[in-house]
Amino acid sequence: MIGGMTVHDNSPDLWRSTFPHPSAEGSKYDRGHAVVLGGPMAATGAARLAARAALRIGAGLVSIACDPASLIVYTTALQAVMTKVVRDEAAFTDLIADPRVTATLMGPAAGVNDRTRNLVLAALAARKACVLDADAITVFKDKPDELFGAIRSPVVLTPHTGEFARLFGEVSDREASALRAARTSGAVVLLKGRDTVIATPDGRVVVNRDAPPWLATAGSGDVLAGFATGLMAQGMAVFEAACAAAWIHAECARAFGPGLIAEDLEAEVPSLLRTLLR
Repeated sequence: MIGGMTVHDNSPDLWRSTFPHPSAEGSKYDRGHAVVLGGPMAATGAARLAARAALRIGAGLVSIACDPASLIVYTTALQAVMTKVVRDEAAFTDLIADPRVTATLMGPAAGVNDRTRNLVLAALAARKACVLDADAITVFKDKPDELFGAIRSPVVLTPHTGEFARLFGEVSDREASALRAARTSGAVVLLKGRDTVIATPDGRVVVNRDAPPWLATAGSGDVLAGFATGLMAQGMAVFEAACAAAWIHAECARAFGPGLIAEDLEAEVPSLLRTLLR
């Protein structure tokens, strides 16, 4: 109990029973289809990292929704991840309206501009599971209430402290700040840091403690967002998916150790899943 809140340490005991297990009789569509909004040609790496993480964590299909100019980069760099050209908001809305699409990820290197804001609102209007990261958070810094008013479905916000401050004010006590933000926004808030805090609007607070220092590297947050999206795409409840993603993210970094770059996190997932699914 901290300041009137009950705070739990994150561990598989909290969410293992809801972790998605593939069925021997199932198909890829039974494992969900995640759509990741791709960034422009000069900034494709973040979406690519996130998309591969979502696929590796178990989503049956993952597509990157990109503009026509950046299509060549995504198709050249990716194999199992599909690419979908979206020229405008209407095309994106049509893409995610497909009932086989079960989760979206918006924000990694998407750009802080009207296009990103409009596509985030379109994703939220679809009322599907959604992860909002990076630019999908920052783009609402001048109109946070517009974002909060649009959240009516399972949503995870994944800010670092700077992004958090743009919507909710400066972080003081991390647990209390995350809980306040969750209640204000109506979303599960995953406040990234050495001790990552996951809080829900109904008052649940979990802390993933002592993340390895190797995670302080470019792109690691994109992988975390991809993990959460891939789990939600498979039907895992939003809070449990956020907790599981944070734990797996840290444990992958711990397993790899010094010299980690973001691309290495994905490679550690299979051995970790073998333990979780045993």
